[in-house]
Amino acid sequence: MSGHHSGFAGSALMTYRFCPQGCLDGCKIGLLNGQCPWARRAAIAPQASAGRLLEAHAMPAPVPTSTADDAEMPLEQPAPVCVMSFNASDPTGAGGIAGDVVTIAAMGAHALPVVTALMLRDTAEIFEHSELDADLVVEQARSVLEDVKVSAWKVGFLGSAEGIGAVAEVLSDYPEVPLVAYLPNLTWLEEDEQLAYIDAFRELVLPQTEVLVGSQQTLTDLLLPDWSGERPASPRELAVAAGERGTSFVLVTSVLAASSGGSEQFIDNVLASAQGAIAGEKFERFETSFVGAGDTLSAALSAQLASGTDVAVAVGEALAFLDQALDSGFRPGMGNVIPDRLFWALQSGGEEAEQGEGGEEMAPLNPRYVH
Repeated sequence: MSGHHSGFAGSALMTYRFCPQGCLDGCKIGLLNGQCPWARRAAIAPQASAGRLLEAHAMPAPVPTSTADDAEMPLEQPAPVCVMSFNASDPTGAGGIAGDVVTIAAMGAHALPVVTALMLRDTAEIFEHSELDADLVVEQARSVLEDVKVSAWKVGFLGSAEGIGAVAEVLSDYPEVPLVAYLPNLTWLEEDEQLAYIDAFRELVLPQTEVLVGSQQTLTDLLLPDWSGERPASPRELAVAAGERGTSFVLVTSVLAASSGGSEQFIDNVLASAQGAIAGEKFERFETSFVGAGDTLSAALSAQLASGTDVAVAVGEALAFLDQALDSGFRPGMGNVIPDRLFWALQSGGEEAEQGEGGEEMAPLNPRYVH
């Protein structure tokens, strides 16, 4: 939540769009040609249908009832997988809990948002924040967990060291549920607050984390605070340090990489374990600064893991989603660019225009259409 995520760049590495419809009766955007990610995802998770990622377990059968209207009763749709996100409320919608909800929904899952803090910010910078009482955060989560099965966690900004302790206590009751933890840039906090937050995150969140997401510099400050090498810490070195804390994988973003000629810069995003790099995508570096990119990537990854997707495949899908969201990003104010998580809902130029009275063509009022 630093307000500057210049390390993320979009280069349209893939040309497909994400479609939550499923396209059972014909693709609405003309991409049923093997590139559709929902079709490919179905091969990985056969439970997925109608474009929604479903629970890997069967829903309990309803108790039979003997009514005359049984034959006319519509079948209840299976529920999508659910991801509980702990994050701050960001009034710009760029990141925080609002960004998580849209991203998770765009990936076909259902978000269970738990607010941890209130941010005072615009699209350029963060001015202040107010953390919620730790007990209130816990009550938000437990009231839902008593009713809904959670298939993955996403952790963003938790407000304070006390907030981290409260959330970690909830997470510890569900050790089998995969956790994606995102550590944003915290340089806008007062130094004592920042140090307390990082210490608590290191001690309480990392031991429960499946994938830790953050920029190369942010993760170095967290995992190797005494690093004094002339070169930046590598993804593998960061993964080794994270593994010593109990974290399985790190997804390191904003890794600078030069081209073969040495003149053109690229941004590498690398998934690594203690054994070495596993997967990643290299993006062309843009000068544009984005806000909300880290929250978008980590939320997309959590939705993928919730479906049971392999970590390496899930990271590839999440990076492809982020790439296209940044390519379609927009600047709503005078600050930074916000990722467009609904890029897949843009009308294509080949679609028929709506017709008004008398048969004349009407231009769409909004470039997005409602599914």
